[in-house]
Formats: sequence, C-alpha cells, structure tokens
Amino acid sequence: MVLRVRNCPFLILILAPLFLLSSHVFAQRALPFPPSEDPPVLAPKLQKELGKALEALRADKPAEARSHLDTVYRSAPNDADANFLFGIYSAEMNDWVHAKSYWERVLVLAPKHLNALLSLGEALLRENKSADAAQYLNRALETEPTSWRTHAALADACLREGLLDESIEHAERALELGHCQAGIVQPVLARAFHLHGDQERAIQVLQAYLQDHPTDAAATKQLENLQAFLGPVDNPSPGTASASLSSEPAVAASALLPSNWLPPDIDERVPPVEPGVACNLEEVIEKSGKRIQEFVANVDQFTATEAVTHESINKWGFASNPIRFKFDYLVSIKQNRLGLLTVDEYRDAHYVPARFPDGIATTGLPALVLIFHPHYVQNFKISCEGLARSKGGPAWQMYFRQRPDKPNTIRTYQIGAEGQAYPVALKGRAWIAADSFQIVRLETDLIDPLPQIRLVADHAAIEYGPVHFQSRNLDMWLPQNAEVHYDWRGRRSHRRHNFRNYLLFSVEDKQRISAPQAAGPAK
Repeated sequence: MVLRVRNCPFLILILAPLFLLSSHVFAQRALPFPPSEDPPVLAPKLQKELGKALEALRADKPAEARSHLDTVYRSAPNDADANFLFGIYSAEMNDWVHAKSYWERVLVLAPKHLNALLSLGEALLRENKSADAAQYLNRALETEPTSWRTHAALADACLREGLLDESIEHAERALELGHCQAGIVQPVLARAFHLHGDQERAIQVLQAYLQDHPTDAAATKQLENLQAFLGPVDNPSPGTASASLSSEPAVAASALLPSNWLPPDIDERVPPVEPGVACNLEEVIEKSGKRIQEFVANVDQFTATEAVTHESINKWGFASNPIRFKFDYLVSIKQNRLGLLTVDEYRDAHYVPARFPDGIATTGLPALVLIFHPHYVQNFKISCEGLARSKGGPAWQMYFRQRPDKPNTIRTYQIGAEGQAYPVALKGRAWIAADSFQIVRLETDLIDPLPQIRLVADHAAIEYGPVHFQSRNLDMWLPQNAEVHYDWRGRRSHRRHNFRNYLLFSVEDKQRISAPQAAGPAK
C-alpha cells in the first residue's frame, strides 16, 4: 500500500512507502545513511522481559523487576536499556553506588543515552555536587536540545551554583517545551526569581504550581515564606543558593522511566500565561499575517541542509537505536494571480521515501506557518490565550482549530496515486513574538484520528528563528528545529529535524541561523 499525504494549496507530509516524492532534483550530492555502530537490538523474547521489568518498576514491585532484569542480563549484559533499568532498580532500593555504576556503564555502551546522562546528573545533585552534575546535564542537552527534563535539571543545577539568570532561562525553556509535564520545575523557578529580587513573579509561579499540586507541602511552605518575606535579597554566591534547597533534585530518576512516548495533546491543558495581560486578537492575527506575507514576497526558493534523527518506539516506550541522516533540501513558494500559494519541497537526487525509516517521509514543516496567512487564517477558529514566554521573550500564545464549516486546505492523506483522499483537520498552538509578530514556535495535533487508514496520532512542534542573507541584506524567519511524533499502522516513531546552512536560491554564500534576539517587554 502506498499512502501519500497531499495538501491544497501546499504539501505538508508524505507517508509513502516506496513512493518517490518527485522526479525533480536540485543537487548532485548524496548524503546516505551512515553505517550503524550501535549495539544489536535485543531478541523479541528479551525485549518482552525488559518490558515486564519496566512495568514492575512503574508498579513499585522491585522484586519482580529484579527477576525480569536478571533474565535479560544473563543473555545480554551489554544492553544499554537493561543496565539503565538496573540503575533505576538500584536507586529505588536506595543503593546509589550501584545505581551510578550501572548508569556509567550505560554511557560506555551508548555515550548519548539521554536518560543515563540525566540520571547521573540527578544522582550528583543528590550529593550536592551541582558543578559535576552540570557536566552530565550539558552533555544531555547536546544530545537532545529540546528535552524539557534536561532543561529542568539544569535549572536546578544552576540555581544551586548561584547562576540565577541561567537557572531562570532553563526553567522557562523547560516549561515552554514540556508544558504541564514540566510543572515540577516551577518551585525551582520561583526560588530563582526570589533570589533575583522578583518577588511578584516568584509568588505567581508558585501559585500557578499549587493550583495543580495542592498537596505539595514543601511548595505551600515556600509560598507562605515568600508572601511573608519583606526586604531586598542579596545575590547568592555559588553554594549559598542551595543552602535552603532540598537535596531532592527537580527531576527524580524514577521520572525518567520510559512512559507515554507522545507529548501531551494540545487540548490536555492550557500552558500558563501572564496574569492580567490583555491580548488584542485582531491585531495579533493582522500583524502576524503581514509578516507571513512579507516572507512569501521575499522568497521564491531557498535551500538548506536537513539533518534527521529517527527513533522507533516499541510498545513499552523504549526507543530504538537512533538513525541519523542528512539531505540537501529545497523549498519553492509560488503565489498565483488569485493570491493562492503553492509550496513544493524537494530533497536531493538520491532521496526516496523508502530510504526513510519505515518508508515514511516527513515534509512540509516550513509551510505550517501559512495557517496564519490572510488567505487561510479564516479557515480556523483562533483565540489568544494570553502572554507567555518563548525563547526568552514575551510571545502571544494563540490557539487554533480547523473550522468544520470551512474548507480543510492544510492536509489530506491519500492512498495511492488515484486513491481516495482523506482530509485531516488540525488543531494547535502558535507563539507569536510580542514585539515583531513573527511566529517563533508552533505545535499541531490531529483533531481526530483516521481509523480508515489507521492513523492514530500526528504531533508536530516547530521552532523558527531569523536567518540573515547578506547579499540581499534580508532577514527571514525559517525553521530551526522540528519534532515529529506519529502513530501510523502500529508504527510509533519520533523524529527530530534540524535545518542549517540556509541559502536563497540565487545566493552562493552559506548563511547561518542566528540566535533569536530577546524580545523587549510587551507594551
């Protein structure tokens, strides 16, 4: 079966086993999959035993977990996930010496094992060795820059070192990426704000946290102390910030057990916004739409290098060994006389979807911002939820949802070249910079699954940043990173896309994506 996903007026996603996206090419250079040097995958029987060990650890049944882990370890002592779970088991038994030993072994077997890096950081935070912990946590950040848990742990480590600005930055980034899941970092953020002298924001953060965690006695006491506190706060030196902190780290090792592989659904909870800040919905839609029109007017074609990391997720939540590959990538945007847009995407001459893991190719990520283009925004019900923070600056948090009474022009799934097309309605959030009205982050989910083609989930999160093209003295906001999670025909996958080395089609000099400027306060 060939499944293709087409969009009118532009292409968003292709799920097409053995399907060639386009016969057009724009590059002569092939960037093939590198040979894998990862350890072999466990046999199905041992995978099942490892899954049972995981379920036992989640159910707080350590003896049962140990039995299953022993079975796996006898046959596969060099399996990274088995060693990681043995570390979790040891930590649950309060045997931190052996726990650290197992996690250190994991990093010998798999140096970029995210959860092992986080677990070792957590263990060192317990020992109040925050500087040592930060070394592992920074390695975790290099491995997966969009891990909210890593940012939360770094916020804790930085706070203990007295690095208040860095602690606030990491805590806010954790909340931006993890939303409700990252709520555990809010007491750390409140402490950092308090030591920074911002009592009002510290109180606001704790009040928001306690709305969802009313039984947290430590946070309740922290809020009472803040509300009773009067007077200036001295800037802490390294080590003094941790004096009043619990040795319990913000992210416990048990929280790192593989669980629900999908991020929370868009409708699960509204991310927090600044209290009492009014939002002018019409202004935000109008000015962000103008920014997108400027983008369309300024660009005909652009190229980039696209790096992709793919992980398949099994039924217990364990990720496969990551597959990494690169493509040369081109996007062409055309506007016809009626003002409608056509966005076409091409990868290099050796690209076929069959070369993607599972034979499923992800395309169309740059085009999702066109949801806010004046020609298409009317097809969505849009609300402004308030002022949030994105990439360190204030941003209007916008919720959108496909209107049932309007044409679905964003996404359709089609089986075969002549098969039936299935329109897919999207919902999501966008964060639009309060000063420039550029879209800095966008997340989407399906409104409903498509049982006809066994499409259960399709979650995308894209972050945008400014690219400066020197020859035209032109700045355009283009994708920097994207995360895609999907569940199609029982295949559950997680992909990270990274876009670099942007070029306008007529420009020869490579351009580098610059870090977004911190936006000023909203007025």
